[in-house]
Amino acid sequence: MSYAQQHPHASERSVTAVELNHTVVHASDRHLSAEFIAVILGLTAGAPFGPFLPVDLGNGVTLDYYEMRDEPIQSQHYAFLVPDAQFDAVIARLEAVGVTYYADPGHTEPGKINRLFGGRGAYFDDPDGHNMEIMTRPYVRP
Repeated sequence: MSYAQQHPHASERSVTAVELNHTVVHASDRHLSAEFIAVILGLTAGAPFGPFLPVDLGNGVTLDYYEMRDEPIQSQHYAFLVPDAQFDAVIARLEAVGVTYYADPGHTEPGKINRLFGGRGAYFDDPDGHNMEIMTRPYVRP
């Protein structure tokens, strides 16, 4: 059996450039963490695939949540580009579940958003302390 037949993210589409396909997100409870980010971003968690619980981000990339109950979770940063029309809904969902958002990655400006690069953005922690970011404009790179 080939890799493409074994791997859930493989497709018939030909690849013309290097792209991120999936990344593993360590969680103390994969269901809790996957459902959390799915609800906040207005997505759904997929069916388990082996030890992973995927959340499809809609651009061909999945977050594959992997449970590590007996080990400390090392905090990582994940940034999500969201449509401007959906930004307020994401903020409202954070508020509805009682999660504080911040204008800055150091979490020193609670309840505020930033306006970087002509867009809007905010940071918040997931259940395992991963520093999640939402933004409506990508960073401008020199």
